[in-house]
Amino acid sequence: MADDDQHPDNETRLLYIQERLDEQDTPALAALFNALETVETTRILESFPQKTRDLLWPLIPTEDIGEVLAGVDEEIRADYVEDLSASDLETIVRGLDAQDVAEVLDVTDDETKSSVYASLDDNIRAQVENLHAYEEDVVGRYMDPETVNVKQGVSLEAVQRYIRIHHLLDDQSQQIMITDKEKRLLGTLTLIDLVKQPQEARVEEYMVDSFTLNDQMRVNNAAVLLRSKELSFVPVCDADGILVGQLNAADVLEITQDNADMTLKHMSGVSDEEEVFTPILRSAKSRGLWLGLNLLTAFLAAFVIGQFEAVLDQIVALAILMPVVASMGGIAGSQTLTVVIRGLALGQLVGDNTRWLYNKELMVGMSNGLVWSLVVGAISYVWFGQALITLVITLAIFVNMSLANLSGVVIPLILKRLKIDPALSGAVILTTVTDVVGFLSFLGLATLIIL
Repeated sequence: MADDDQHPDNETRLLYIQERLDEQDTPALAALFNALETVETTRILESFPQKTRDLLWPLIPTEDIGEVLAGVDEEIRADYVEDLSASDLETIVRGLDAQDVAEVLDVTDDETKSSVYASLDDNIRAQVENLHAYEEDVVGRYMDPETVNVKQGVSLEAVQRYIRIHHLLDDQSQQIMITDKEKRLLGTLTLIDLVKQPQEARVEEYMVDSFTLNDQMRVNNAAVLLRSKELSFVPVCDADGILVGQLNAADVLEITQDNADMTLKHMSGVSDEEEVFTPILRSAKSRGLWLGLNLLTAFLAAFVIGQFEAVLDQIVALAILMPVVASMGGIAGSQTLTVVIRGLALGQLVGDNTRWLYNKELMVGMSNGLVWSLVVGAISYVWFGQALITLVITLAIFVNMSLANLSGVVIPLILKRLKIDPALSGAVILTTVTDVVGFLSFLGLATLIIL
């Protein structure tokens, strides 16, 4: 990239990569990946659909593969790990810390895990096995098991000497933990006090009580606590107060981000695993269940309207079924809107990626629209026994769900261009669009076909 643009934003970098791919300029792409930090590489890979990722993957430096695999989304990691042998993984994870090794091995089978375990250093193997023993949604699974801790009674000078000899401090270390003989946490000592206080003093003279997390606490509860206390470093202990690990700034950020992502996706019926560039069939399948559940609530509204059948005119069946059309379009569009807003927040939707997303969401909408329009049509026929009404609602559901998915992409992109926050107003506009399109398509088709 240009010398005067040493720190491009993610969108600028993605456009640069797309241009080099179009030009088949492999040397320029290889040079780019050689210069990137692994966290930047993982972000780039997550910002492209699988076909493009497969072109970029061979350009990642061999020495970075392990950290990149550990950092990317689990779905992407599984795709690449699936093609690797146990021997390949043994080489890839060599030199990684326990957290990264655990992430990579999370998507492998038990036989491969055992083989890789056997190749690890005894200390790293014990830490990885300990991490894998925790459930996926508890603090112990997120923590760093490597801690800097010393026993009470030693001098500050001795601690400094011990740290220098064993090279214990790194960019993540913020505090030194003081424990007793059984490794129960007594308190923490800041690096500032370690350096500036009298070196003959004992560590317990300057240690302070520290807020701790239980290793079995659910991560969503931990995220709430960490945000409320604005903490970026927390010791982790078991039920007996034994120090088992620590959460550093990066770990805290991961917990907070995962919790926010999960909450946002669950609000609109999107699975935890779905990302912007999840393949069409996976996206359609993961959203289908929630569409089915929404269908139940939609028919409940239709049933309530049906109780007033006596006061409605000769097209009573159409009035009863109208909420079903609007509701199915609304939930389909909201699912797309959720994924797109997240992609915008991460700077992933630029250039060719936007066109790919248009096509994907239209196909997802048409796929789910076809399935659920047939389901609704069958129920309508059983309910009313009229073929023309069945045809009208089947076509209306298909049209509305297809256009709702497309609207879920178009609306936030237009709002962004107008410098309006899509997260604040996107849902309101989308609901209006899906209702209007749903009623127009339903009643318009009814006018043409029935009347």
